[in-house]
Amino acid sequence: MIAKNQQPIAIAKTMNYFLWLLFLTTILFLVLYYPNIPEWRYSELIKINGFTVLIWTVVTFFSAIVNSYAKKYLMGFRYYNRFLLLSLGFTFSIIVFVMANHVLLLLAMWLSMGIFMSRLIGVDKEWAEAKAAAAFALHYFAAGSFFLSLGVLLLAFQTNDFTLSGIIIKVSDLPQYITWIASLCIIIAAIIQSAIYPFHRWLLSAMTAPTPASALMHAGFVNGSGILLTLFSTVLVTSNSLIILLIIGGLTAVVAQFAKLLQVNVKQKLACSTIAQMGFMIMQCGLGFFNAAVVHLILHGFYKAFLFLSAGEEIGLSKPQKPTHIKIKPLQAFVVLLFGVLGAVLFAYLTGKGFALNSGLFLILIVAITVGQITYNIVKEQRLNLVQRTFLPPILFVLGIGCYALLYNAVTLLMNDMPMTDVPIALSGVEVGFGIVFLTGFFIMKLGIYRNYPWLYMKLLNSSQPNKKTVFNK
Repeated sequence: MIAKNQQPIAIAKTMNYFLWLLFLTTILFLVLYYPNIPEWRYSELIKINGFTVLIWTVVTFFSAIVNSYAKKYLMGFRYYNRFLLLSLGFTFSIIVFVMANHVLLLLAMWLSMGIFMSRLIGVDKEWAEAKAAAAFALHYFAAGSFFLSLGVLLLAFQTNDFTLSGIIIKVSDLPQYITWIASLCIIIAAIIQSAIYPFHRWLLSAMTAPTPASALMHAGFVNGSGILLTLFSTVLVTSNSLIILLIIGGLTAVVAQFAKLLQVNVKQKLACSTIAQMGFMIMQCGLGFFNAAVVHLILHGFYKAFLFLSAGEEIGLSKPQKPTHIKIKPLQAFVVLLFGVLGAVLFAYLTGKGFALNSGLFLILIVAITVGQITYNIVKEQRLNLVQRTFLPPILFVLGIGCYALLYNAVTLLMNDMPMTDVPIALSGVEVGFGIVFLTGFFIMKLGIYRNYPWLYMKLLNSSQPNKKTVFNK
């Protein structure tokens, strides 16, 4: 008979072994059958394909890592068993959601994900702030489920088909206004879950969650909208609503990066960073590159899980620093520009984007800016000698872009039986105009120009605070 104080240890070990076994099973299946994963269906209820197995592999890995970390981190926590069961329920909600073909099962799992996550946010039932944050987040998740149900059921009744695969085939026959209303509802559900502006406060208020739950939230939950938009990509393209995703995602990416610079709390910085990265992911969907959005959600999951699980160490090592002002010399500017262009060319070649006049140019431009920024951070570093400052930038961007391209091409192959994977849209005046606004906002942020406008500073600071009902004064 297991002693009462040993029960959490036994449950944790059993769950941990089970999750690692799930991960090893999915990745072994992925390797054995790559890239031609056989499609399997059970009646009209579920459908399993390459995309399903890919997401399963990612989700089970994150869940296993987080549970391994939680075994020691939460040992002695009063609600440890509750945390374990909630995290397991959340994991299985995502697993079933990805393979759901019947719309009622899909909608039930989307709602279930939100319920489990809100419970994880408020896992400490005796902490008033945690209870308030959980209730606040649940209101958002319930609203997201309502809009998703509205959009999906509208499509189901109009097509007289309650399977996702059937709706995708028949959606092009529907009137434009029906697909547009359904798309808008699906988009609202997606941006609520990803904490995209103006629905970002639930994430900023969810800092009461234990660190392992935060890692699961930022690495798995918020990314779910990328999966949702990919599943309904045909509806979005047919309704010509991608421009909504492009604008909302792009604005969120810039504004959240602004807000991140103003934070002093490590977790709040990470939350603003997540919102910005979700903005980029939504923006990629808006550009028609659903495969790039999936790659982004995978890489963001790895990155953010690591940052949250190492947040304690970061707090211990961090010291107050003055804001850095960018001062670039002519030679540095030339090197930054040169490597930025070379990085963009390499990215276009390895991913097959090319330089056609379509939305792919946005991705290439973002890569050029990213490479240029990394190059500047290296060339301005006084601790590096001339040789290091000369050769480090090309080595890093070749390795980085090469690894990204490898993952991008692998994911694209696994998504080959999805209806819409890579559908770049033609550039119009709206896209070009928004691109100019996006770049202007980006450089205002990087150059620190916003510091010269106190009203803008205060607006950004106020918008990046948690909901007042989730912060209590003792």
